[in-house]
Amino acid sequence: MTDSGVEREGLTELRESPQPVPPARPSFQQRHPFVVWAWSLLSLDFTGIAFGTLFFCWSLTPSLLPRDWLYQGLIGGISAAIGYAVGTAIGWLVYEFGLARRSWWPLSDRIIRPVKVAVPILSLLAAIIMLVYSAGWQRELSALMNAEGTTTTGYIRTLGLSMLVAAALIAVWRVLRDLVRWVARQLNRWLKIPSPAASAAGFAVVLVLVFMLVDGILLRVGYDAVNSAFSLQNNETRPGVVQPLLPEKSGSPVSLAPWDTLGFEGRNFVSGGISAAELTAANGEPAQEPIRVYAGLETAQDTDARMDIVLDELERTGAFERKTLVIIPTTGTGWVNPTAAQAIELVENGDSALVAAQYSYLPSWISFLADRSKAAAAGNALISAVHDRWLTKPEATRPKLYVYGESLGTQAGEGAFDGLADIRETVDGVLWVGPPNSNPLWRSLTDRRDPGTPEIQPVYADGLIVRFADDAAAIPGGPGPWLEPRVLYIQHPSDPVVWWSTDLIFRRPGWLSEPPGFDRLPSMRWFPFVTFWQVSADLANAAGVPDGHGHNYGTTILDGWVAVTTPDGWTQADTERVRDVLESLRGRDGPEK
Repeated sequence: MTDSGVEREGLTELRESPQPVPPARPSFQQRHPFVVWAWSLLSLDFTGIAFGTLFFCWSLTPSLLPRDWLYQGLIGGISAAIGYAVGTAIGWLVYEFGLARRSWWPLSDRIIRPVKVAVPILSLLAAIIMLVYSAGWQRELSALMNAEGTTTTGYIRTLGLSMLVAAALIAVWRVLRDLVRWVARQLNRWLKIPSPAASAAGFAVVLVLVFMLVDGILLRVGYDAVNSAFSLQNNETRPGVVQPLLPEKSGSPVSLAPWDTLGFEGRNFVSGGISAAELTAANGEPAQEPIRVYAGLETAQDTDARMDIVLDELERTGAFERKTLVIIPTTGTGWVNPTAAQAIELVENGDSALVAAQYSYLPSWISFLADRSKAAAAGNALISAVHDRWLTKPEATRPKLYVYGESLGTQAGEGAFDGLADIRETVDGVLWVGPPNSNPLWRSLTDRRDPGTPEIQPVYADGLIVRFADDAAAIPGGPGPWLEPRVLYIQHPSDPVVWWSTDLIFRRPGWLSEPPGFDRLPSMRWFPFVTFWQVSADLANAAGVPDGHGHNYGTTILDGWVAVTTPDGWTQADTERVRDVLESLRGRDGPEK
């Protein structure tokens, strides 16, 4: 064979031999372990998807108040994440105790693949259909409260936001889960702790770390930051508010409580009100100049010193010589409802003294979550101090002593009393509006209500001393006798402040097992976890609905005050006359919430 033949044979063999295949280039995920891990955070369990969709659909059912798509998106996402966790837990239990030992499990890909396609598609369709129904419920609830309703197309935005919120929560949970596994591996590797024990120890370590991070750092830093922010607002003054010149007001030039120490709400309170001339014109009788006494957080260094200034102010203004003295434990920031204060002064025609004191820079909802005991302690200090001084005055000439409170102010007011007997021995009447569900006295009276009476409008001891009303028409509370001193709670069926409780997580409340009140939809249902988050979202919008609904009580406070104090010769025509005056003054002394 010639050289050229050998060469051709060699070339033929070379061409026929299989060429080496270059190794596949690793994908982006394969080249970066962190990306592989991060991508795994987004993979979903199909049982979890099904249960997450179920919880999301539950969250779309009506609650106490109308919700826009933003609030609903947040609640829907939280509910979907909880449902996903429930679904994955159920799936794991079914596998571990049922399917793992079955010869036919896992199912073939021919069955599994269609299921994996069907579950997300059906879940998406179910969510969209439920959103359409939910938009209708929201419009129905809005109409019930004379509020503007949503549109179906606008409400569909809820789905996208809910998916983002749920994905974020699921990813956070998986990060914590993987952190537990990493700690367990380190304990097993370095300390030779057996795997089961290492897993338990890893869980405990991560739990402690999370608790320390949330409670020791995030909450405390957040609380300090919020407190600092609101303390700055406390130094501001609402436009149009000026220092009073009348000696009957704290903050006046002759006052012992300097104007610049009263805080934002305190300055608003003493600067407002109705003058004697306006009262005379409104009532057709000569009126006195109403007294308003107030102490801010900066008026003195501590509670005892502030109470001393309050008492000195009451003496200086002649408050103990008036016909009526009203103690008003405030909400978190020191706010006093201007409509309530105006109503009292109109009914009393200025022969009244109102006294209040600030105990916090924070709004009520933050004070409620962060330090609700502070409200009770502040209320107890104010009521006790004023009552003790009041007792030193001649019984024949001292004023009638009343307590008024709204929202967290009711909790502050209840903090001064051991029960109904203590109230009757201490003051001449109490009006509490929109009490939080955690109020101990309110909770006790509601739980021990007369058999057969509903939780939204309970009757206690035939209404002999204390009564509950959901609107002005219900304030008389029945034909039976109502002894003095009288105690009255006003609470709307749609007020989330009244009905919010952590018990909603696992237990259906009595008020959802009863016929609905006048401003709640009958279609509202209880679902575990979901209803709690629904009503929690309602808290943020509690004052965002028209008067007479939610946490807005408007001029119903007037009817309550007349019922508790029973002014001589007062008629329903007088109530309507004063109501008209209050409507004309709306917003003059600042917002009602």
